Amino acid sequence: MRAILMFTGLLLLGGCAGQQPDGLSRLLGGGSCSKPDADQQLSLDMADQMINEGRPHAGLAHLEQLPESLDQVRLRKAKVLRLLGRSEAEPLYRSLLGGCLAAEGEHGLGQIASARGDDQQALRHLQRAVRLAPTDEKVRNDLGVVQMNLGQHAQARFEFLTAIELKDDNPLPAINLVTLLLVQDNWNQAEDLVRRLHLGAAQFAEAQARAARLKAGARGPLAAAAQPAALVN
Repeated sequence: MRAILMFTGLLLLGGCAGQQPDGLSRLLGGGSCSKPDADQQLSLDMADQMINEGRPHAGLAHLEQLPESLDQVRLRKAKVLRLLGRSEAEPLYRSLLGGCLAAEGEHGLGQIASARGDDQQALRHLQRAVRLAPTDEKVRNDLGVVQMNLGQHAQARFEFLTAIELKDDNPLPAINLVTLLLVQDNWNQAEDLVRRLHLGAAQFAEAQARAARLKAGARGPLAAAAQPAALVN
């Protein structure tokens, strides 16, 4: 962790993205979710297990026997349906806005917008998600990817560094930061970061491939696009 903090001082040159005021309900989203009863929790756990084992259809079947009045059920269904490319995911994510899982709703809407190539809309959703859940490293990473796609390199670097410091055992923000440095042709800093964070040769190769695609005009994938099985976090 000390290596991360030392390297942060070398890289942290820019601020985070500007933020627009939003509707009060979105800004104040939060609070406690109503808890499922024991049988409902068992079904949720079973659905989680199946989804994480790569059986999304089976997981969805278990979720469909639970009431959609539970925010936790709507969130899981939205994640599975997004993975399966179903349009029903978006209204489920929107149903979470203003509630106890508003940050997750904004995050999901940002992922959907990014998947269809609308990085400006994704940026707005992910910025709101960060305001609602500032310590969620997955949201920070995804915001950084969208900012990198938009050429907002200083802001993206800030988000990747924040994600790394929040949870240094998640390699995705580190790979994305190396990608950004390679896009900027900062090879010395990229190689130094790989050494300090103990990234492997395969991870460095992945960063190089992503950087080459970005330089060629392609877009970088969000975390969920890179790891579709990791739905329940």
